[in-house]
Amino acid sequence: MLLNCAGKPLDVSRPAVMGVLNLTPDSFSGDGLADDVEAACERALALVAAGAAVIDIGGESTRPGAARVSVDDELARVLPFIERLAPRLTVPISIDTRHAAVMRAAVGAGAGLINDIAALREPGALAAAAGLGVPVIVMHMQGEPGTMQQAPQYDDVVGEVAGFLAQRVAACVAAGIARERILIDPGFGFGKTAAHNLALLRALPVLCRQGLPVVAGLSRKSLIGAVTGAPVTQRLGGSIALGLLAAQRGARLLRVHDVAETVQALAMLDAVQGESNG
Repeated sequence: MLLNCAGKPLDVSRPAVMGVLNLTPDSFSGDGLADDVEAACERALALVAAGAAVIDIGGESTRPGAARVSVDDELARVLPFIERLAPRLTVPISIDTRHAAVMRAAVGAGAGLINDIAALREPGALAAAAGLGVPVIVMHMQGEPGTMQQAPQYDDVVGEVAGFLAQRVAACVAAGIARERILIDPGFGFGKTAAHNLALLRALPVLCRQGLPVVAGLSRKSLIGAVTGAPVTQRLGGSIALGLLAAQRGARLLRVHDVAETVQALAMLDAVQGESNG
């Protein structure tokens, strides 16, 4: 499946890598590049050279406990970067935002994909995404980033997440977004305990039955810390393992911080799962 991201292709017929670039001062993973446009551009170019099929940028931290930032602040963080980088990239830029004004400005500046943790539920977001004509990622999140990890509860996490995503896809289609432009994300770590995250990963094929590309963001997440005790700066092994498990279960876009290592791991997975030459 080839997505047209404002004239730049994104192939999700097999697992691909989305490189994370945080333009914030308070990224949970400690890699924020706020206020340094040139450093962010160099980082993005390095991620593409390492094999990233898309660069995902965000100007609002959505880590657990994060407070909202103003739309003006978010725009000030992301627009200079998109304007400078978009002409230099052959791969799409994804804008990680839930605000309609940021979606419009970012796509106008050269972004080709909208990645929304709020699944286009913020005021004006659905209409904005429909009008812009670029692919969208709709994600499940219970609560708000500021409070989502305080006490997440589900009766049936897999069924509830799958049902929510199906409803949001239907809303997108009703608003005029072609189904072929929609990707879905179960939102690992967004209002979910370690047990919830593990249940969702085990049942990822259930989400794949919706017939849409599934995005998995497991890189450096607290799940790894909960299982292994590793701090966020020492979660490379766990991140790669979770990424491969997600790819084996049908995920088509892995949102990661460590691009080169994940691309190499996916190449080996593809080699093992490919047809035998013997």
